[in-house]
Amino acid sequence: MKTPRWLKRLGSSCIIGGQAVTSTTKGRFNKADLIDQLMEAGPASFLIVLITGVSAGTVFNIQVAAELSRQGLGSEVGGLLAIGLAREIAPLLTATLLTGKVATAYAAQLGTMKVTEQIDAITMLKTDPVEYLVVPRLIAMVVMAPLQCLLFFSVALWSGQVSSTAFYSIPPNVFWNSVKEWIVLTDLPFMLIKAVVFGLQIAVIACGWGLTTRGGAKEVGTSTTGAVVMTLLTVSLMDVVLTKVLFS
Repeated sequence: MKTPRWLKRLGSSCIIGGQAVTSTTKGRFNKADLIDQLMEAGPASFLIVLITGVSAGTVFNIQVAAELSRQGLGSEVGGLLAIGLAREIAPLLTATLLTGKVATAYAAQLGTMKVTEQIDAITMLKTDPVEYLVVPRLIAMVVMAPLQCLLFFSVALWSGQVSSTAFYSIPPNVFWNSVKEWIVLTDLPFMLIKAVVFGLQIAVIACGWGLTTRGGAKEVGTSTTGAVVMTLLTVSLMDVVLTKVLFS
């Protein structure tokens, strides 16, 4: 029975990821490219995270605060929003946004370099393409994913408070007191752990799919799409595992 290509590419991505992590721990990576990759995964993506965070916090309240207010539980809106964001919404939506914004760029860039034989040229110059290309992207995602997640959480919680006060007349102090009562001390660290793992997955799969691209320009588009689909699938599965381990 022939092994599906996606499974081979997933295995290759894991190997590439292992090499990248090893090189990172040894301090062997392209430091000149690291700043560019940090900018790509961080400031260049802040706006989309900001806008989505505002929308998520507001929409959550429109859906939930009205019902709780009708039942006389308006004072609990803040706490419910806080734990929903910290335990699930913030890390998962941030990972989805970064997959669409950053993983597509990684897969397309490396895929184009592969089909135009630039990767072969780097190898002929006795430079490890994993150290030169993958490691800066992996570090950038591991560093920036939790920061983006924290930004999303903060903005969504703030927009939730503003919409609660504006639409349902819930006083700000009542909202924030509810947040303090509901949120558990470990919720935020566990949220950031989720974000780090998701960031690592995004970088490994996107770079792996890019480096295993073969053929011509058409294959670059196919690899980019495949990288996004596989990233979203594996992030969703990992989310189930992490939720069970961290929050059960």
